[in-house]
Amino acid sequence: MATQHFLVPIDFSEYADHALEYAMTLAGKLDARITLLHVLQSVALGGADMGVTLPYSYLETLEAEIRSTLESYRTRITAAGLEGTAVLVHGAPFHEIIEIAKAQQVDLIIMGTHGRTGFGHLFLGSVAEKVVRLAPCPVLVARQHPAVPAV
Repeated sequence: MATQHFLVPIDFSEYADHALEYAMTLAGKLDARITLLHVLQSVALGGADMGVTLPYSYLETLEAEIRSTLESYRTRITAAGLEGTAVLVHGAPFHEIIEIAKAQQVDLIIMGTHGRTGFGHLFLGSVAEKVVRLAPCPVLVARQHPAVPAV
């Protein structure tokens, strides 16, 4: 039987961290490998006619910091005795998650969700929801429950 392959999108939030912990636990039980994915989304600073862009040196520094942080996440995976790789791409998060899942033929996407509802969900949309609808494989959304206060 071929080794299972999990894709874990990482946005460095506590929700993504929770999803990674879940993925590592499941990968340990199923002898799966994990690919971490961070999507660096372009930030528009003005209209297209304004021609405002971020300085290349800033983007270079930002990308280096992201790669370093991704590497620390990958180290957590290998320290747990699992096989892990890290990928950084530029684009729209939901689109790139789906494209990487297709290109790498992953068996499962495990991702966190911010759990927005109401207006927050309506206006911001949901990367997780789009991925669930469009992914080429099953998607496990690991929602982090709020801490229960001590009694």
